Amino acid sequence: MGRAVARRLNADHSDGREPRLSCDCGGEARFAGRRPRTFTAALGPLTLKRARHHCEHCRHGFSPRDRAPGMEDTVLSPAALRMIGVTAAGTSFGGASALLRDLAGLAVAPKAVERHAEALGREIAADEGRVIEPEVSGAPTLHLGLDGTGVPARKTETEGVRGKQRDGSAKTREAKLAVVWSAETVDKEGRPVRDPGSATYNAAIETIAARDTDTEIAPFAQRILREAERRGLDTAARQVVLGDGAAWIWNFADEHVPDAIQIVDVFHARQRLFDVAKAIYGPDSEIGRQWAGNRRRELDEGRVADVIAALRGHAETCAAARKDAECFSNNRERMKYPTFRQMGLCVATGVVEGGCRNIVGARLEHGGMRWTVAGANAIIALRCSVQSNRFDDFWERRASAGS
Repeated sequence: MGRAVARRLNADHSDGREPRLSCDCGGEARFAGRRPRTFTAALGPLTLKRARHHCEHCRHGFSPRDRAPGMEDTVLSPAALRMIGVTAAGTSFGGASALLRDLAGLAVAPKAVERHAEALGREIAADEGRVIEPEVSGAPTLHLGLDGTGVPARKTETEGVRGKQRDGSAKTREAKLAVVWSAETVDKEGRPVRDPGSATYNAAIETIAARDTDTEIAPFAQRILREAERRGLDTAARQVVLGDGAAWIWNFADEHVPDAIQIVDVFHARQRLFDVAKAIYGPDSEIGRQWAGNRRRELDEGRVADVIAALRGHAETCAAARKDAECFSNNRERMKYPTFRQMGLCVATGVVEGGCRNIVGARLEHGGMRWTVAGANAIIALRCSVQSNRFDDFWERRASAGS
């Protein structure tokens, strides 16, 4: 099959009368004969004889036929590159190499898979940064969830970074994730459920904290705003921002989505209560479990003031209780769970946490993996494109640009 395709593509042999072409430098490129080149295509190795042109002005040579299919600077056909992208987005580079060999008969070494997948990821990231095609769903309410998760990083990437090790050092870099979804359907108990296919993801190891001297919005804040614009968050009748309580989430919402309803993930709030109960009464105390259960019930009933009062009752003897009393006090308006439920809003960030696990953790946190920031961001961009159902759109734009 591969030889037949090669014969068909090579059927227009040159008669030496190809016209002179314009070079990118502005000079004129002359026909310089036909040269064979072997590509890795979806059907296997493919050797093509292409007309070669040479510019005497800049001394640069090029093959016009390589430009149309996007193969000027690579030995991979677009179909083969796409196969590498799909497999490398789902599994390790070694695993992708094995899948390509077993399922398609393509011999692409793990290092080559890594190189091509990361290059494709960078191309997708650049495309995401300049293309904002509206994906407005028409849903009256859109939820924006924000969170962060650690990516195991190389030592060169963690120098000077504060972390959770005993000496204050870090072994990971934080990838921040933004998820937009709608939840117009409800389950049997009347709780809102994410609409199938409505979740889109955007993530990177980037900063969101802007300094007072900065004149531009921080990179991850720009990323969130692009995602919000793409999904039509700014025009939705109701906007909701959910998070685990981290200050950077609310700082972003206050500045960039001031009309949004802010909600602290209910499961995160509950977990804090059970953690502080262990700090007060010990890890295996029945009294502690009862205490935490009572606080959870107060929280679910919207009695946040009672929760804060109970925490302050232990503030003098327990640092965790003192810290959580302040946390719940600062977030009391974001913990009106009965009100939010009556409004039909999501009060949990399961979609976001699932994104952290599936977009980042499932691919970048395997044993022994250590990433550069650039490499991690490239694969994250690739996975976000696939998981957000934007991969096909990217390839259509890529094909159009090369035609």
